[in-house]
Amino acid sequence: MSNTPDVIQPGSDTAIFLQGVSVTYKNPSERIGTIKEYVIKRLKNGISHQPFSALSDINLSVKRGQIFGIVGRNGAGKSTLLKVISRVLYPTMGRVWVNGRVSPMLELGAGFHPELTGVENIFLNGTLLGRSISEIQKMGDAIIDFSEVGEFINAPIRTYSSGMIARLGFAIATAWDPDILILDEVLSVGDAAFQQKCTQRMNEIINNGATVLLVSHTIKMIETFCQNGILLEHGRITAFGSGKEIGELYSKTQ
Repeated sequence: MSNTPDVIQPGSDTAIFLQGVSVTYKNPSERIGTIKEYVIKRLKNGISHQPFSALSDINLSVKRGQIFGIVGRNGAGKSTLLKVISRVLYPTMGRVWVNGRVSPMLELGAGFHPELTGVENIFLNGTLLGRSISEIQKMGDAIIDFSEVGEFINAPIRTYSSGMIARLGFAIATAWDPDILILDEVLSVGDAAFQQKCTQRMNEIINNGATVLLVSHTIKMIETFCQNGILLEHGRITAFGSGKEIGELYSKTQ
């Protein structure tokens, strides 16, 4: 185990490569209660900001076909890192290189429109994943069957429970074998039967050669599935090693 992964240049077997990646946000230095107050202060140039570093100098290389774990406490920068890799968020500094089609499931319900039905959200999310209407139509029944939402598939997403949203989201994200699958705490939601279905689907995707980035607070899952992983603390990589090593190290921080 080392403090940082050995990153030089992406090779032919590289799926994800990050070099010197940093993400900095600007937070208002004072609380502004209303939109009117914000507009007035903005017009008077009366808003000052404090920089907040979500990621700092991230260097990372993930090989194709690898299951790679990312662990850290809440606020460590895990979700920000996944958003950068998914191209949902662009870094303030650094280089991001991704080889292949990415299928991200970053947050519970991310990409869902609450007023659209389950069926309509299947088409919405499928389109966001770069799939054609005909491809989505072909996989529609399989997605619905896997999600087990039943008659609610024709109801607005806002009427769904968190478990139903998780099942539908996972079914859409894994309906087509991706080159890179990104899962952010997805497998911790839902009952035991659903988690078992997710595990079986993950194994199928892995056996087909996909690269998987897995964020989980469940140490056993990181140790069982991941060949390698990193520990994030305050936006920095503080350790790189095998899934077992990273899982054991993370357990000591709890």
